[in-house]
Amino acid sequence: MRAPLGPLDPGAAAAAERLAATDLPKERQLELFRLLQLNRRLEERLTNLYRQGKVVGGLYGSRGQEAISIGSAFALEPGDVVAPLIRNLGSMLVRGVTPFEVLTQYMARGTSPTGGKDCNLHFGDLSRGLVSPISMLGALIPVMAGVALASKLERRGFVALTYIGDGGTSTGDFHEGMNLAAVLEVPLVVIAEHNGYAYSTPTGRQMKIRDLAQRAAAYGIPARIVDGNDVLAVHEATRRAAAAARAGAGPQMLEVKTFRMKGHAEHDDASYVPPELFDEWRARDPILRFERHLLAAGTATRAELDDLAARVDADLDADLEAALAAPMPPPERALEGVYEPWPGSGA
Repeated sequence: MRAPLGPLDPGAAAAAERLAATDLPKERQLELFRLLQLNRRLEERLTNLYRQGKVVGGLYGSRGQEAISIGSAFALEPGDVVAPLIRNLGSMLVRGVTPFEVLTQYMARGTSPTGGKDCNLHFGDLSRGLVSPISMLGALIPVMAGVALASKLERRGFVALTYIGDGGTSTGDFHEGMNLAAVLEVPLVVIAEHNGYAYSTPTGRQMKIRDLAQRAAAYGIPARIVDGNDVLAVHEATRRAAAAARAGAGPQMLEVKTFRMKGHAEHDDASYVPPELFDEWRARDPILRFERHLLAAGTATRAELDDLAARVDADLDADLEAALAAPMPPPERALEGVYEPWPGSGA
């Protein structure tokens, strides 16, 4: 069964070339390109590590969806707070998480952000405005509604942003959190990634509506449908949504149409996806589209883009070598950070 993806279903290859207009200066557009390349090439190295048995736990990639994480996080202000999900590595990279941290985290090294106690992207850093992802989909919506409420009550002026998949919009936490955010009129931006499948279940077998934006409308939340494979469109739509939320217009939602170009996780071969869907969406690859846009617009030369990509590879190779050499956590640290010391125990 073909997964219905709404009005942005891929059409002619020529139409896939058109990206949104932008007023971003050249250096900012090149930074977007660098981050897109970093996202994909880091995940490619993680895939190799997974196949070598060096990744502890699962690996959840974002191939084909990188423009969503990077375009949205790139549009925020430094004081805003982001809560990524397991497929939003790009958001964490924008916020300053290093490839070394990511690599050691996936390999459960003792020097990783969680000291080897958790895996994949289950870590945050409030100093960088990052709330840790959790496995319970939808649960971050009410959490971030609370973060946004704190911003409103304390008049701190920051926006809270989080993500949800099309399947995750069917969870109770999503609906309760959206309703709460709407009633309290908090500065929350929710990005709904409509990639056509909740694991292996097509959207058409999950819900009767065609557009996730209708779910926002049910709570009186403004929503906009965006081409999720156009990094400039995602950036501009997020910038506007964040500005509206910051100005007191209450929560905002973006539905970003995209497609997951791999299985749900690295162990999943996606055999349930019709091959022609992969063929159609390969023409809309967000990184290749942006690269062609930069060249056609004269924003960058082939040599500039090749140099950026080469530097990304060189840095990643150095980070990978360092991560492989990082030590595993020592046994005596197994309980550190797990239990709060008993008052007066001296522990």
